[in-house]
Amino acid sequence: MIVYILAAILIFGVLVAVHEFGHFAAAKLSGVRVNEFSIGMGPVIWSRQKGETQYSFRALPIGGFCAMEGEDENTGDERCMVNQGFWKQLFILAAGPLMNFLAGVLIILGIYSGATAFFTDEIVYVAPELDQAGEAILLPGDQVYKVNGYRTYLAGDTSMFLSYGRSGETDIEVIRDGKHIRVENLVRQICTDQEGKAYTGFGITLGRRAEEATLGAKLRYTWYTALDFVQQVRFSLMHLLTGGASMKDLSGPVGIVSTITEVGTQAESSRDAWSRIFYFAALIAVNLAVMNLLPVPALDGGRIFFLLIDAVSMLLFKRKVPEKWQAAVNTAGFVLLMCFMLLVTLQDVLKLFR
Repeated sequence: MIVYILAAILIFGVLVAVHEFGHFAAAKLSGVRVNEFSIGMGPVIWSRQKGETQYSFRALPIGGFCAMEGEDENTGDERCMVNQGFWKQLFILAAGPLMNFLAGVLIILGIYSGATAFFTDEIVYVAPELDQAGEAILLPGDQVYKVNGYRTYLAGDTSMFLSYGRSGETDIEVIRDGKHIRVENLVRQICTDQEGKAYTGFGITLGRRAEEATLGAKLRYTWYTALDFVQQVRFSLMHLLTGGASMKDLSGPVGIVSTITEVGTQAESSRDAWSRIFYFAALIAVNLAVMNLLPVPALDGGRIFFLLIDAVSMLLFKRKVPEKWQAAVNTAGFVLLMCFMLLVTLQDVLKLFR
């Protein structure tokens, strides 16, 4: 168990390092001065000055940063961040999330390198109670393609999306003989399964369709899995905003370490444990990429949002949003984000003692 805890902490630290390295490398390539490259937040544990940059490890493993000259205001240095053009700034800001996404893709590819088959959802039985009219009907053998607009890339996606069917209704799109068929407004009702037992559902029984893991399939399903992770973030955020999920469902660094440890200890073998852990690491990497691109102040997405506003403002009014306003918003966003992270971390710690 200790091994899995250490592995979880290392994975989280590496993913943060990868993110910040993306910013660091992009800044260096763009000629921007980097004052400090840090893994972790809070008090400095170790640091070393090399050239113009200080490299640091800090006490709290809840993030990290790449401190560039003039991120929020013009410091008079021609190499400061705000003095760079639109595309250079966009490249630097997007590089961190893109590195996380790339890391996730590479981890998935490594896991799938030994795969022998891939599986997707298909319908194997349709309940007789299912009322279907016209040509848009569901039949055994149909491959599920979408549920309520969400693409079902992998086996298990259909069950997850069906479980959150809006108001007891759902729309399903299937592929049959190469054609896409859409069935709308399926209602959750009492149906009969293959053994004649009654249950409440949408009247379909799911199975798995196998595809041989050729090189092409491995590359394709690596990409599908990464997109599936992105879609899960979108799905989760939608339910958080609509009340389908709550703060209790969120996890911070402590919760992530706990989950990775649980994933490892519940595996049937050491090989299976590490495979699951790295799969979860890929999920975290893609999650970090997507969450950091949200237009929230202090996050990369928030800074990109201001960058776009500046570009539109220059086009329309020949002036930018005052730097002090941007700095104030980003500072306030950073404080709120840290408070939110501390709240989620406290919640994770309390969960450990329940």
